[in-house]
Amino acid sequence: MSKELRREQALEYHSKGRPGKIEVIPTKEAKTQRDLSLAYSPGVAEPCKEIAANKENAYKYTAKGNLVAVISNGTAVLGLGDIGPEASKPVMEGKGVLFKIFADIDVFDIEVNEKDPQKFVDIVAALEPTFGGINLEDIKAPECFEIETKLRERLKIPVMHDDQHGTAIISSAALLNALELQRKKIEKVEFVVNGAGAAAMACVRLYISLGARYENFILFDKDGVLHKGRTDLDDEKRKFAVNRTDWTLEKAMKDADVFLGLSVGNVVTTDMVKSMAKNPIVFAMANPDPEIPYELAVEARKDVIMATGRSDYPNQVNNVLGFPYIFRGALDVRATQINEAMKLAAVKALAEMAKTAVPEIVNLAYNEKNIVFGPEYIIPKPLDPRLLSVVAPAVARAAMESGVAQHPISDWNLYKVELNKRLGLDNQLLRVISAKARSNPKRVVFADADNLKILKAAQIVFDEGIAYPILLGNTKKIQAIAAENSIDLTELPIIDPLSDETEEKRNAYAALFFDKRKRKGVNFYESKKMMRDRNYYGSMMVETGDADAMISGLLKNYPDAIRPALQIIGKEESVKKIAGMYIMITKKGPLFLADTTVNFNPTAEELADITIMVAREVSNFNITPRIAMLSYSNFGSSNSPEAQIVAQATAIVKHRNPKLIVDGEMQASLAFSKEVVRDNYPFSELAEHDVNTLIFPNLAAGNIAYNLLKEVGGADAIGPILLGLKKPVHVLQLGSSVRNIINMTLVAVIDAQMKSKSNTGDAVSKSSWWKRRRNSPINK
Repeated sequence: MSKELRREQALEYHSKGRPGKIEVIPTKEAKTQRDLSLAYSPGVAEPCKEIAANKENAYKYTAKGNLVAVISNGTAVLGLGDIGPEASKPVMEGKGVLFKIFADIDVFDIEVNEKDPQKFVDIVAALEPTFGGINLEDIKAPECFEIETKLRERLKIPVMHDDQHGTAIISSAALLNALELQRKKIEKVEFVVNGAGAAAMACVRLYISLGARYENFILFDKDGVLHKGRTDLDDEKRKFAVNRTDWTLEKAMKDADVFLGLSVGNVVTTDMVKSMAKNPIVFAMANPDPEIPYELAVEARKDVIMATGRSDYPNQVNNVLGFPYIFRGALDVRATQINEAMKLAAVKALAEMAKTAVPEIVNLAYNEKNIVFGPEYIIPKPLDPRLLSVVAPAVARAAMESGVAQHPISDWNLYKVELNKRLGLDNQLLRVISAKARSNPKRVVFADADNLKILKAAQIVFDEGIAYPILLGNTKKIQAIAAENSIDLTELPIIDPLSDETEEKRNAYAALFFDKRKRKGVNFYESKKMMRDRNYYGSMMVETGDADAMISGLLKNYPDAIRPALQIIGKEESVKKIAGMYIMITKKGPLFLADTTVNFNPTAEELADITIMVAREVSNFNITPRIAMLSYSNFGSSNSPEAQIVAQATAIVKHRNPKLIVDGEMQASLAFSKEVVRDNYPFSELAEHDVNTLIFPNLAAGNIAYNLLKEVGGADAIGPILLGLKKPVHVLQLGSSVRNIINMTLVAVIDAQMKSKSNTGDAVSKSSWWKRRRNSPINK
């Protein structure tokens, strides 16, 4: 993707609709006059008086206890440097998003126009009554050290500069496990550190807390080695200063045990790595380019354990493994600070977690059969759903044991349950789907490529490494739309089924189609004519293996878009009728809805078939289906034919698959009221289970419910997902957004992964795939 194109997409993302990435949403009803009287005057006076009597009541009556300030003066923003407070705001909003999605912590981002450290401290300190914690962000060194120290001294709420401590905590966890695997003791190993900024200094200080010794470090900054003759070193750096002035990075690396890089890319050579001690550890964390590329380091030394800051290599040192959960634990015990004990607790929790069995959903996300502790897995993966319930309790317990907790936790099991309920353990589904698609991208045909939305989506999925798009349509028209909207199609193949260039392939497809349909009313002339239709041509590409999946339907009615796939690809052997399913991403986790697009009035047997197909698809996402068979009656309360069909379907499903958690017929409101079910229908399997799958009695009910959830309920929709076809073809709804198309592509890629014969890391690089594409029959 070109730099200009990245810029356009980033600007559109931040500006489209409501500008920015965050909003404030009321947590209490505020609809009636009574609500408003309670929310504001006169009712609000009562909590005000309670807080005036005891300031601690602010945690009881306001959002203070779950509110963190992300504060910056914009002096060290990402790799952009001192760009000012206004320009730092998108980053601070982004940090707020991460707090929310990973730990359910609310954030106000605050950009302060003040570079003087003391004045900055005074401003932030004055905000203490508002917040439960302060996350300092993107403040340049050495001022950041002074600011954090003074704020920690003055404030009685947790303060942490994540740029320093986040990297330190995550890399420390990785270091402990790497040392264990390499059979080395932290107090004996020799460290070489390139870069002596805020993050690097926080790292080495934490390594000292873990047992490393000052005399075993050699540090370098942009001016060379930190030696005792330098007059520009602060008190902390002087502790690491060496006697010799002639140290170079190359000399220091010889016989070193550990290299830590937080500097710039490509400053370490393979010869330097080769010169290190036996079983070396290399943490090259410069972004986007590490100090030495991962491939070169592991090629230079087979015994090396390597970590980087990048997500496309093993052992990513990612701050998101730390700060959301550290603040979560600190807030939940009302800690007065984030101290060394709490940071070390996070380190040890992360290190120990990497040694435990990885949930199957994590293996699924990273397209691995079995991720296990070892040289390529020394720290947990960012998508591991256990992080919240492992790290936060460890931090909270350390706060209590170190005497800084004001609200101790007594029931740790209950606390972990509450943590998991905050976001829903299944609520990472979309991130898991994205990660899995990227791990093994597939060739996806876009049948309606002469459409701006399709072209935008195709460019994005290619740039993101999700899929290799193949565009069907008139070449000149597609290129004109792309040029008019600054979309770069340089690397995307365009195939026009109407052109002379595709005649040979078109005729071959027609012959295959005629063979399939010759006794179903289709003659050879009609077969050739049909292959000029992009939906037929694209379906035949998938059928013959010239593509792995197809996305269609943006410009056609749903039945017309499905028909070519049914005629060419056909249903799975055991499937009598295909069905449509939507995944609705809600605040409580994903909901799977069916049938929402295909079957108008299914019989009991057909409804049972749909349920079995949906259960299998939900299981493919490594989620246990918990199914409610919906109707307008509850367990026989109505004797109408419609209700009986659902009851009969439920009985058939239970008979065919007794292990499924399924019950019905039941009303939708009852499906989400375990207490009511438990009190009134204790026999039901759903009395102790949270429902995540809804089977509707007919198409009208399913489609109406899906649209209401999407438009009124604010749920993010993925679908419709076609169930029952032999090969992956998915049909968009008319008017689907770019986001819908991207989500459908994710599903199509995973569907192709599941249905392909080989699904164990057969991903290919873009360059090699495009080279093959140029010589492939699909382009002739």
